Amino acid sequence: MKKYLLIATAFLLAINCLAQRPAQNPVSQEKYTPKSLGYQLFWEDQFNGNKLDTQKWAIRGIGPRALGYVSKEAVKVENGYLKLSAIKKGDSILISAVGTQGKLMTKYGYYECRAQLQKSPGVWGAFWIQSTEISKGEDPSVYGAEIDIMEFFKKLGTDIVSHNVHWAYGPHQQTTHGMQSYLRGVSKGFHKFGLEWLPDKYIFYIDGYKYYEVTKGISNTDEYLILSMELPSDKNDMRNTVFPDEFIVDYVKVYKKKPLN
Repeated sequence: MKKYLLIATAFLLAINCLAQRPAQNPVSQEKYTPKSLGYQLFWEDQFNGNKLDTQKWAIRGIGPRALGYVSKEAVKVENGYLKLSAIKKGDSILISAVGTQGKLMTKYGYYECRAQLQKSPGVWGAFWIQSTEISKGEDPSVYGAEIDIMEFFKKLGTDIVSHNVHWAYGPHQQTTHGMQSYLRGVSKGFHKFGLEWLPDKYIFYIDGYKYYEVTKGISNTDEYLILSMELPSDKNDMRNTVFPDEFIVDYVKVYKKKPLN
């Protein structure tokens, strides 16, 4: 019986390994900045004042989402930070999302946020880029892609941040599958999460360290930014979540290549 239990356990571990890429360290110890990569500031929000700048952002998708509801009540700007919360209110869970759709729509460049990740497992903070046309066709160059610059699924580990790319929403949806980056201490304090989007590849960064280069699912169309606090679809995934929780963003910046003179 022990022999068969060991075989079954090994089989399950093998399945899990295939479903989830192992976390990796940076490809080198070199630290990059937008400036060192030849970029200059194009757009930013430092979240000054006491309310969301509606010239730059709108609360996205108010209404039901997964196990909760996107609500204005869970979005706050104060002391120079955007605070996206997950709040338990009676039998409901309020979550938050803001986006630049119809305000900032662009392609290529270096995209960066400086943020403090949520404390709990179950809920997760995310910084991503989305296309308005993604469900209209299967060619990401034309119809765009969902580019997940950063998601923090604490159940994967306190020092692991995830990245992903999805395209061709629909019956033939494609994905790069989750890419996991290891950076000790990333769940504590503020850190920088960056994406370099080029016509032929995406490069993912944390605190200036390069982790992944991806050449699949490349969008060559204008897209918009999203910051969100997300919920799972399975209640069991939230059994260790502590409410309220916050994903706190210090700034978002978009850089473009300097003109060649």
